[in-house]
Amino acid sequence: MLYWLTEFADKITFLNVFRYLTVRTGGAMLTALVFVFLFGPAIINLLRLKQGKGQPIRDDGPKSHLVTKTGTPTMGGLMILSGLVVATVLWANPSNPYVWIVLGVTLGYGLVGFYDDYLKVTRQTHAGFSGRTRLAIELLIAIAAVSAIAMIGRPGLSTALALPFFKELVVDLGWMFVIFGAFIVVGSGNAVNLTDGLDGLAIGPVMIAAGCFGLFSYVVGNSVFSEYLQLHFVAGTGELAVLCGAVIGAGLGFLWFNAPPASIFMGDTGSLALGGLLGAVAVATKHEIVLAVVGGLFVLEAVSVIVQVVSFKLTGKRVFKMAPIHHHFEQLGWTEPQIVIRFWIISIVLALAGLSTLKLR
Repeated sequence: MLYWLTEFADKITFLNVFRYLTVRTGGAMLTALVFVFLFGPAIINLLRLKQGKGQPIRDDGPKSHLVTKTGTPTMGGLMILSGLVVATVLWANPSNPYVWIVLGVTLGYGLVGFYDDYLKVTRQTHAGFSGRTRLAIELLIAIAAVSAIAMIGRPGLSTALALPFFKELVVDLGWMFVIFGAFIVVGSGNAVNLTDGLDGLAIGPVMIAAGCFGLFSYVVGNSVFSEYLQLHFVAGTGELAVLCGAVIGAGLGFLWFNAPPASIFMGDTGSLALGGLLGAVAVATKHEIVLAVVGGLFVLEAVSVIVQVVSFKLTGKRVFKMAPIHHHFEQLGWTEPQIVIRFWIISIVLALAGLSTLKLR
């Protein structure tokens, strides 16, 4: 909404500052951070009061979790989403369609995750609602969002897949782009969800990825920078940097309360929403493949589960001591802070590899 103040810039010159994307991205980051800091304790107390026993802990998970995590409330994603929405609405350009499409995916996935968390808490079981139903809803939201992105995109590029490290090479997928893009969004949402198993584990890599895609959005949405870096220019996507900034700010605020030992868990409410956001931004900016690099940790977590399930069904043997893979390292004797910090380091290295695609063409 602050962007509208630029209409009066001819009378008050200072208001021109709200035209600058960098200023509004920084403002969104700070706003989300302060919002979560201020209202986080109240949200945590309310969730603790409403949930009673907190998030149910899986009996087949690490035994230490039954001692260290029992009674901790979940749905902490509400803190992140509230700060993100307030910051985005305040600082983003409300006339930009990409903002509302990505925000729609984020809130849609957040609602799916919220309902799943609600069922788990009220029934005191780790099983939420039907996995097939949940995936179907996620897929419908993703298809609607990717279709909208394709409709507003530039002809010849809107349904094309851009390949990193190549200047001009794109593969036009036609209507299959909607299916491909929806797979990216759904996969990203669920991969982040699988990563959210230890205090602070998911939110760190999410902020790192959001920082990368904030930069991608900024340069891809700028005709001068995109031409200089030989990227495909996608008009309007620069505004998504504001959302990514809001994710970083809200994530930092949440991490204050989620750092070991966590006062609150993110839950599916946050992990699905944030994963869906990253996937939608990647599709909008034509960096779907780069998401697999920057978010390589999420891919690793998801693949570890797939490998474990397939191996056990086919051979009756497990590849890992426990899946997702962060639990495997717990079983090997790594402490929770060791796993979290080392996985963050991996995320930083992968982010640097993803950022290298901006210049290596």
